Amino acid sequence: MLTITLPNQDKKKYNQPVTSMQIAEDISKNLASNAFVSLVNGELWDLERVIEVDSTVSILTQKNKEILDVIRHDAAHIMAEAVLELFPETQATIGPSIENGFYYDFFREKKFSLTDLDIIEKRMHEIVDRDEKIFREVWTRKKALEHYSQNNENFKIELVNAIPEDQLITFYRQGDFLDLCKGPHTSSTKKLGHAFKLTKLAGSYWRGDSKNSVLQRIYGTAFLSDKDLKNYLLMIEEAEKRDHRKLGRELGLFHLQDEAIGSVFWHKKGWAIYLEVESYMRRKLNKSEYDEVKTPQVIDRSLWEKSGHWEKFKEHMFMAKGDEDKTLALKPMNCPGHVQIYKQGLKSYKDLPIRMAEFGSCHRNEPSGALHGIMRVRQFTQDDAHIFCMDNQITSECVIFCELLQAIYKDFGFADLKVKFSDRPEIRAGDDKTWDKAENALLVAIKAANISYSLNPGEGAFYGPKLEFVLTDAIGRDWQCGTLQVDFVLPNRLGAYYVDIDGQKKNPVMLHRAILGSLERWIGILIEQYSGRMPLWLAPIQVTICSITNNTNDYILKINKDLDKVGIRNEIDLRNEKIGYKIREHSNNAVPIIIVIGDKEQETKTVAVRYLGSKNQENLDVETFIENVKRKCLPPDIM
Repeated sequence: MLTITLPNQDKKKYNQPVTSMQIAEDISKNLASNAFVSLVNGELWDLERVIEVDSTVSILTQKNKEILDVIRHDAAHIMAEAVLELFPETQATIGPSIENGFYYDFFREKKFSLTDLDIIEKRMHEIVDRDEKIFREVWTRKKALEHYSQNNENFKIELVNAIPEDQLITFYRQGDFLDLCKGPHTSSTKKLGHAFKLTKLAGSYWRGDSKNSVLQRIYGTAFLSDKDLKNYLLMIEEAEKRDHRKLGRELGLFHLQDEAIGSVFWHKKGWAIYLEVESYMRRKLNKSEYDEVKTPQVIDRSLWEKSGHWEKFKEHMFMAKGDEDKTLALKPMNCPGHVQIYKQGLKSYKDLPIRMAEFGSCHRNEPSGALHGIMRVRQFTQDDAHIFCMDNQITSECVIFCELLQAIYKDFGFADLKVKFSDRPEIRAGDDKTWDKAENALLVAIKAANISYSLNPGEGAFYGPKLEFVLTDAIGRDWQCGTLQVDFVLPNRLGAYYVDIDGQKKNPVMLHRAILGSLERWIGILIEQYSGRMPLWLAPIQVTICSITNNTNDYILKINKDLDKVGIRNEIDLRNEKIGYKIREHSNNAVPIIIVIGDKEQETKTVAVRYLGSKNQENLDVETFIENVKRKCLPPDIM
């Protein structure tokens, strides 16, 4: 006798094994018709998978958020089926669902074209209309290897061999298509519907390793409704217009080149934005009683071994040889260096908390395929800080930090914020007792800060649990930027301590925290948030002064100097061009304020002012204009 516990319903009894579909049919025909997959004892299952023990079962329909990932996984399989039907010489390798869509990697001598995508997408619609039933099959390892050996599918053979001996080897079949897959999937290709779109082609490497075979990746997206798909495609179109790489080039902010892969060449205008962001953050940190420090770029391997970073992170570190064959590493993070500063001199409980901040330049050997403009680079600067405190100060310090972070995001124009709580990962430092203590401390703190959060299981840092702060931009995209981590491990490993009220040595708690994340990535986000039209206080050129005739050059140069004196970033345009041309050019370059100076303005000691995005013009005397623009250009924390 099987007992099935259903949420918000009476328990059901069955005298033999049962499937989730049978349970759904027992509840109602409507539920069975709308069911996609089930949740059995917390695990996603196919509707036709047999349940043989007492279980808690939920039937999931399109109202459940988990369904989107499932249908996108269906879409990846349907795309692979379409590709193999159309291009039978191709080998399918791996095809998961991902955030906002899915992809599948293929091995094929001839390159796919954009025309091929249209053909593949058309065949996918046909496969959906075929209503092919999707079956789960459990195979022996021997059978799986024989199947792939017959077809010389070495990629799949490698995947089969990587499956642990104690795990089932499962396949999913739809029509003539068969794929090694853990699942789950819906019951039919028809469940996907037609709200999908293939979006782009890209290159990839087998298992993400550049030493392996080159593959071709086809990306796509899928939704539960045509409306959701249309909205997403509109967002993608808008995102392409806002692409920071495109705008960075057009506005002369920065460039990237092959001789320094993953590093940014900042131009004058881009560097002006960088310095303004850094100055703003420095003021906020000073007001919050942080001590700014600077630690070395190159540190001996021995420190990274003591901290635990060598074991967990060495493949991402750039190495160098020092004297006596010592191995040195460019720092990928600042934490061990800050502990070294903390350890200089005896610390008492009266000295805590100590808030230590650094605009730390870090280097990480990211795979070239993972790099993305200035959003994902190899050389970057973190707005990094570490708070050394006692156990009873964790909550108050976390609350103070959360308030600071929210105020900073608001000043940059981000009001929507989500928080994820990430607990212990599989590979970690420290024992379970220490992790229990750290996770509980962080949970207490986030509740005290009165911030709602969602769980992000297993995604903590190797030394402690963390909060991830995710902001939403102007077109609805999420960006994970800030982090807060509670660490009981690193101070102990590196021998940091303080003397408590009883005269005993104790390890401080170390709170790792960042707000912007990396300055490079943050500026990339800002460029896309504002489509290159930065708020006045961040604009690299805040005012451009344009001449109508050469007679006014001296007058313009005087205004230029007056603006310089009050710290307004400005430039002059004395070219022998028509004023309409000048205004269009500087508007296209996203200059917020354009001043037009002609004979009339010179005679009356005034300026004609145009604001970006407005067709109106106002005339002001010079002193009034400078006072107004000086006030408008103030950063939010100084206003």
